[in-house]
Amino acid sequence: MTKLQALQRTVIECRKCPRLVRWRETVAREKVRRFIDQEYWGKPNPGFGDPGALLLLVGLAPAAHGGNRTGRMFTGDRSGDWLYRALYKAGFANRPDSVSRNDGLKLLGCYITAACRCAPPQNRLLPTEIRNCRPYLLEEFRLLKNVRVIVGLGRVGFDAAVSSLEELGWFTAARRPRFGHGEEIRLGDRATLIGSFHPSQQNTFTGRLTEPMFDAIFHRAKQILESA
Repeated sequence: MTKLQALQRTVIECRKCPRLVRWRETVAREKVRRFIDQEYWGKPNPGFGDPGALLLLVGLAPAAHGGNRTGRMFTGDRSGDWLYRALYKAGFANRPDSVSRNDGLKLLGCYITAACRCAPPQNRLLPTEIRNCRPYLLEEFRLLKNVRVIVGLGRVGFDAAVSSLEELGWFTAARRPRFGHGEEIRLGDRATLIGSFHPSQQNTFTGRLTEPMFDAIFHRAKQILESA
């Protein structure tokens, strides 16, 4: 077992946050009508992807009936439909959709993680819950040694990446980087951090995030990697 695999197993077994444990298990037990015949995962979602990844995505948290149901980040929900379609078009995935842990999806040079690994009520995390999950994100940054581009999906994912990278000493800044779609922050010679609106229905249904806007993020990530 590799260190990354051991970390993934530790994440799955985590019960640090009582509120999140209660919520994820309640959702998994009570389900919703459209998934009533499915067995929910009901545990934290480990990171997922290529151990040699050059591109790292940091999201918010699993969806109650997405990752909390399927056991894989951005899998089985509308946000995942947007994300994997964009990754596929940019060459970071072998297929444009993700419906289950056993659907044959492979990420190519890409790894997906999140600020928090459990589905939160109303998609809102408490600061203590983000802090409890921080050691897992820090360890992923340490183990994913080839990462050269980091995409923070949404303000929470972006801020979690910034806090982790500052703690690891990847960069120091007199002013904390501000989140914005398409904003780029050079982390010395180590990597580039890019901000992106999260592909949540709140953003995609309202047109705040369009498909060309989202595709442009991964086109830019690919451009940076190819020019390195």
